[in-house]
Amino acid sequence: MSKKLHLVSLGCTKNLVDSEIMLGRLQEYDITDEPDQADVIIVNTCGFIDAAKEESIGTLLELHQQRKDDSLLVMSGCLSERYKEELQESMPEIDIFTGVGDYEHIDEIIAKKQSTFTPEVYLANEKADRVITGSSYHAYIKIAEGCNQNCSFCAIPSFKGRLHSRTIDSIVTEVQNLVKAGFWDFSFISQDSSSYGRDMGLKDGLIDLIEAIEQIDGVYSARVLYLYPSTTSFDLIDRISQSEIFQTYYDMPIQHIDNALLKTMKRGFGQKQTIALLEHMKSKPNAFIRTSVIAGHPGESKESFDRLCNFMEEFGFDRFNTFAYSNEENTSAYNMEQIPQDIIESRSEILGKIAQQSTKNSLKKMMGKKIEIVIDGESSEHEYLLSARPLNWAVEIDGEILINDTNGIKVEYGKRYIALITELAENVLLGSLCD
Repeated sequence: MSKKLHLVSLGCTKNLVDSEIMLGRLQEYDITDEPDQADVIIVNTCGFIDAAKEESIGTLLELHQQRKDDSLLVMSGCLSERYKEELQESMPEIDIFTGVGDYEHIDEIIAKKQSTFTPEVYLANEKADRVITGSSYHAYIKIAEGCNQNCSFCAIPSFKGRLHSRTIDSIVTEVQNLVKAGFWDFSFISQDSSSYGRDMGLKDGLIDLIEAIEQIDGVYSARVLYLYPSTTSFDLIDRISQSEIFQTYYDMPIQHIDNALLKTMKRGFGQKQTIALLEHMKSKPNAFIRTSVIAGHPGESKESFDRLCNFMEEFGFDRFNTFAYSNEENTSAYNMEQIPQDIIESRSEILGKIAQQSTKNSLKKMMGKKIEIVIDGESSEHEYLLSARPLNWAVEIDGEILINDTNGIKVEYGKRYIALITELAENVLLGSLCD
């Protein structure tokens, strides 16, 4: 009888790629959605902020309660790496601990039933037998690990290290292999994608990568996620806009707009330069702009918060996320004077409402337009509705469009169609297929 595996991937899409690497190494196992049936349970954890840490620990403890007696419970990923000594002492429920260096050796670790922490961070490569999850046509491509930025609030460099880019040849080979397997839509990701290649001496590494990907036959659509203001050039913005393959999609977390607070955050860029980049993005035809901001960072006065709110209301982002400041060890903000938690939560809620309205304004602009979409399947809203995504939206994070009229067109999931946007119901667009 085949052994069964239950894997939970928490946190960001970069974690998801690492989870898919582990699935590739464990293909002798049958995947099960029932943890009480699994012989091995793996939780690939996130250790970014308090909420993510709590989710990871809660998930592990819940799975421990559900698992069968002779199973193995494995904790991998960022949280395990960041607090390896403390967790091994305080969580006897876990059978095996492993961090961010051994995804491609998870089969050996499980066979030995021994916790392992390789000092080097695992860097994705073209040779890994990765199992893509969640889509038959879209895949994430990790282009680098680590980060050279020193943001005051972020602990990622303390456990992921400095920037370590893959070679362009390695990335191209992986994409070519995935195209042969039927994938045609790709999202290129890392902690700071606009810095890609700087550790290898490339001046415009991301532009070089874009041009290399454009030469691959079979890549129909692509986008870059997680640009950083001080490493995003006007040339890069232009090159993305000019591409016939890459969507005019700009995901650049700004975190704040107030000059003094940006300096406190060690963001390396001030208000004037940040706005200049954003306005340049906004000037591009069919541009989609996503960002994220932090509410309640130490030093955020009422005046600086109001300045942030006014900017977020006025600029017209297509999407933005709000993070309530989380005070993290091994960051320069950790010992700063902290803002009371109730104020942080209040400010986060205010920004969240602005974000909702910003999204709604963006959706309204799509009314009456014909757009290219891909149909992912039956919608969870209703069996007679189909869930679709415009190709210039990122997978999962930007939402869905519901198709309520196929006009007699035969539909295949994972295929591209043209849709006319006909209605905005609450915060969801409805559309019908066109010939």
